[in-house]
Amino acid sequence: MQKQTDKPSASPSPGGKRKKNLLVGLAGQQNAGKSTTFNMLTGANQHIANYPGVTVDKKSGSYKDEFGKIEIVDLPGTYSLTSFSLEERVSRDFLFTEKPDVLVNVLDASCLKRSLFFTFQLLEMGFPLVVGLNMMDVARQNGLKIDVDKLSHSLGVEVIPTVGRRGKGKKELKQAIRQAAERPRGKVLEITYDDLEPLIADLQEKVESHPDLTTDRPARWLAIKLLEGDSQTEKIINRDPSADDVMVGLNDIRDDFNQQQGLSVADYLVSRREKLAAKIMELCVNDTGAGQETISEKIDRVVLNPIAAPLFLVATVFVIYQLSIVKGYELTKYTWPFLAKVRALAAGLLPDAGLLHDPYVRSMALWMVDSANTLLNYVPIFLILFALIAILEDSGYMARIAFILDKLFHAFGLHGQSTLPFILGGVFAGGCAVPGIMATKGIPDEKSRMATILTVPFMNCLAKIPLYTLLVNIYFVQHKSWVMLFLSTITIFVALLVAKLLTSTVLRNMETAPFIMELPNYHPPTIYGVGQRAIERTWVYIKKVGSIVLAVSVFVFTFLQFPGLGDERQHFYEQEMNTAVEQFYTKIADNPYSEQLSEEVQLVALINFYNDYKQGRLNIKGAKAAKAFDKKIKAKNPDYFLFLKPGKDKAAKKINRALRKLASKRKTLRRKIKEETIGVSILGQVGQAMEPVTQYAGFNWKINVALLSSFAARESSVATLGVLFQQGADESKTLEERMGAESLAGGFTPLHALAVMVFFALYPPCLAATIMVKVQTNSYKWMLFSILFPTTLGLVTASAIFTTGRALDLSGIAMMGIFYGLVALTTLVVGLASSRQKSPDDFSYQAGLPESA
Repeated sequence: MQKQTDKPSASPSPGGKRKKNLLVGLAGQQNAGKSTTFNMLTGANQHIANYPGVTVDKKSGSYKDEFGKIEIVDLPGTYSLTSFSLEERVSRDFLFTEKPDVLVNVLDASCLKRSLFFTFQLLEMGFPLVVGLNMMDVARQNGLKIDVDKLSHSLGVEVIPTVGRRGKGKKELKQAIRQAAERPRGKVLEITYDDLEPLIADLQEKVESHPDLTTDRPARWLAIKLLEGDSQTEKIINRDPSADDVMVGLNDIRDDFNQQQGLSVADYLVSRREKLAAKIMELCVNDTGAGQETISEKIDRVVLNPIAAPLFLVATVFVIYQLSIVKGYELTKYTWPFLAKVRALAAGLLPDAGLLHDPYVRSMALWMVDSANTLLNYVPIFLILFALIAILEDSGYMARIAFILDKLFHAFGLHGQSTLPFILGGVFAGGCAVPGIMATKGIPDEKSRMATILTVPFMNCLAKIPLYTLLVNIYFVQHKSWVMLFLSTITIFVALLVAKLLTSTVLRNMETAPFIMELPNYHPPTIYGVGQRAIERTWVYIKKVGSIVLAVSVFVFTFLQFPGLGDERQHFYEQEMNTAVEQFYTKIADNPYSEQLSEEVQLVALINFYNDYKQGRLNIKGAKAAKAFDKKIKAKNPDYFLFLKPGKDKAAKKINRALRKLASKRKTLRRKIKEETIGVSILGQVGQAMEPVTQYAGFNWKINVALLSSFAARESSVATLGVLFQQGADESKTLEERMGAESLAGGFTPLHALAVMVFFALYPPCLAATIMVKVQTNSYKWMLFSILFPTTLGLVTASAIFTTGRALDLSGIAMMGIFYGLVALTTLVVGLASSRQKSPDDFSYQAGLPESA
């Protein structure tokens, strides 16, 4: 079954010559602690998660030993090195193109048998290998005693026991890496595939007759992959016109073997590896805790109890939103004054404001600052939210969520592997539809994959949270927790119902497949890991605000300014302003200070000085701070400051009264000009043209414009509302304060807000996600469907909510409860009906084996 063979390395080191700098690949299955090992070796910040498939791209870091620099590349976690998934292809491409000097294979000591499957495949690839036997502490807790020396002898490679999250084994692993790169490869394990060996030998001989094929890849490995039916390996062979003989009769060979053995070549390979892994386990591992329940199993008895599991899941969602959205919002009271100071600083660096119209550069720049500030104010919320999600990932509960939801997914035509795309898309919020749609590549059947692609955008991606937070904190202050629970779960219910609808109609002729999954052991999250994850993800959000959102804000600004007011309206407002200025000069005609303001330029400067003072004073708290602020402003222009703080000077008091009246009139006229300009703008007219349809959902033209802008980037909805609701912006009022006051006066109620939130939850994917739908489906038809279907569904649903609520004179929270109850009941009925139609064979839950097993 196994033998030790002398096999040359795919990238041998020159005999006796030390290579100063090394390239090392870090490979392993999901949940083996590969990322913690990477951090232990390099000290770099790295995403760590228990849920399979979180790492998509390779990560790199480095460290130095006494001989030189060692660069570590952290490859995506995967169960095998076939070519069926993106992660597998990324790993294989790196190995054969970069040719690392050493591979470090990280194994989970507590699940050694499962981990060995991947090790066998790495050994067959011919690279110098070091095994990092991680999670030794967990293995000991579970009663496993592993003879490391015997394991090393069985595999023919160095095996280093480690505990990555505690840094144990770091020195020894670094030494083993250097030694593996410098000494010739010794005798390593070669798997014998029994009945398949003659076929492997024949095919290997054919491959070896074409030297170009074996330049980078071992001939035996190529032969095994060809028999396995690996599509990428077949492409490699087909690219060489002289190697046509290699592929001749290959399909017949596979079919004959299948008929003789009763199973495919791929399944036979897995069975042989399974047998070898069992033999090594028997030789090297003593299970003293056999029959005893592990800590993870004890926790799962409660967490995965059929009755308690859904309740525990809902409670988890509730706590996440309570701590992040409700409590986290309180922290924005401290961030907003800081952002307001940033705006004031930016305004001071820009060209001065005019009497009625500002220079274009000033208007554009402040528009961009306002757009960014509106979203950056939610950074505390995201820090808390991402930290809580990191705790779920690192603890191992995120994988349990997949297990719990999988039972639901089957009843609605989805696949167990749909769980990862939904989580990445934002089951708990903070996700993104783009990686969620990309992750559907791992779903083996087309029917469930298509249904997942089309429903992932319903999840609450992080870009939706700002609008939810805005509306909740204006219209549902007394019910924040319940509204956020509604938003986080209603999208799941709707996604399930839509998936059932699609798989029963337009996708009904596509096939499905069973699902096999594993549950990782529970691990205590580390403060460092959770904190770093929260900061990294929040920084991604900040970068998005600084790039995509600002770009969209420029687009929105441009289309909200043109074509602008007509000459007649411009003249009207100028006349109004001129009249106010004349009245000001009339009031101060006999004032001894009037000469200081005789020119309009001086008057405009005074008004701007007055407004800057008022705006800055709003952010000052405490008598001491106010005194210091007054002193600072007075130093800038003592003459003008006298008109702001006249004291007992009667002449200055008279100018102060006239100035306040003039500044108020100017503020009113400027606001009216902005509102009228937006109303007659290109986007404003489009929004108004939509009102005959959207009025049934309670949307006015401003809401329509905000929703249109959000198609480019979801965050732009709030940024656009921030500039559409301008009254109070100059006083550094928050968007909640501005929008709340203006919309209340305009009759906008919690029922309106509910309709907007539901539509936003069902709204089509953003532009980037829409493009990804096209990439994943390779169809413009499905891309167009992904836009039109959710738009129709969202508008119909929002209209039904608003129209029904108004007809029955229901409050927003009451209508929310009724809608939630109807959707939840419908989901339950459909799910139960679907479950009765399925046989037990439709489900497959296993742990500890790769899916191909």
